[in-house]
Amino acid sequence: MIRLASLIKTFEARFMERYKGAILPSHQKALSAMQQCRKRSTHHMLAECTGCHKRAFIPHSCGHRSCPHCQNHEGWRWIENQLSKQLPTQYYLITFTLPYQLRQLAWQNQKVVYALMFKCVKELLKTFTLNDKALKGAAGFTAILHTHCRKLDYHPHIHVVMPAASINIKSRQWRVKSGQYLFSHKALAKVFRAKLLKSLVDHHLHVPRECPQKWVVDCKHVGNGDKALIYLGRYLYRGVIQEKDILTCKDGKVTYRYMDAKAKKYRTRTVPGEYFLWLLMQHVLPKGFRKVRCYGFLHPCSKKMIGLLQLVLRFNPMAMPRKLKPRAKFTCKQCGANMQIIRTMIPPALVWQTASGT
Repeated sequence: MIRLASLIKTFEARFMERYKGAILPSHQKALSAMQQCRKRSTHHMLAECTGCHKRAFIPHSCGHRSCPHCQNHEGWRWIENQLSKQLPTQYYLITFTLPYQLRQLAWQNQKVVYALMFKCVKELLKTFTLNDKALKGAAGFTAILHTHCRKLDYHPHIHVVMPAASINIKSRQWRVKSGQYLFSHKALAKVFRAKLLKSLVDHHLHVPRECPQKWVVDCKHVGNGDKALIYLGRYLYRGVIQEKDILTCKDGKVTYRYMDAKAKKYRTRTVPGEYFLWLLMQHVLPKGFRKVRCYGFLHPCSKKMIGLLQLVLRFNPMAMPRKLKPRAKFTCKQCGANMQIIRTMIPPALVWQTASGT
């Protein structure tokens, strides 16, 4: 397996030279963090074996949300939290895609454009739910921003996992929409286009003249929603590529694989090493920007309402059989028992002193 840290070390100088006009401080911070991730020169954790009580120092991960090594546990915690909020209704996965003609504008104004995308999606879905004859109430949904396609090119879009249900806050009436249809994808696309373009103009951003008349919004049925949440959650707290998908690095070029969505087969792509780093850096979000947002009755502040709904509807989401990946455990090299973390953030100098016995 080729480590991402080794690729950064090899191609960082060429990357900095070629893209010096486009590199942001957040890119430099991401590269530095991923290059130092789990190295001996960083802070350590002290772990003790629960069997033989042997102790060992383990390097900390960098914790950067673009690093393929880090925050795997946080990702699964998010999945479990979302699954615990499930309700007995059908779910839909709605994808709002920014057209190619607006991607340069989005890249140059990331915080503003991403925030406007979330705002327009929120207003649109709340309005559609309120006006729907079968729902006529307040919506609840989870929206997740992705900026990459499977080939790692820049491709901003928002995924929404939404139950086909609503609640009337005043009358406390719970309404469910049955069947395999939620909203018209053509109507969603038309309204999303109008809302976002107006918002861009209102924020004094120049919209290119070649902006297409027809945008793409996909709305598909995903059963009880657990598979969609698990799929999206896996890519939430880690980088856009796993190291197992980096195949070769030779002659100044990197070859990686990706899953072709249409063919359902792995394809390979070979690019210069510095361009490979650029592909990764395009998806480093602005500092402090939240890529996941929950709205309506699925908002974090609505825990009591969700609990009451599950109680009234006699539904226990955690009783449903699912295959969730357990958190990785440290095992003792001497006896094979689990090791328990007893101290964290130990400076490397102190680790070296302890190891040398001084």
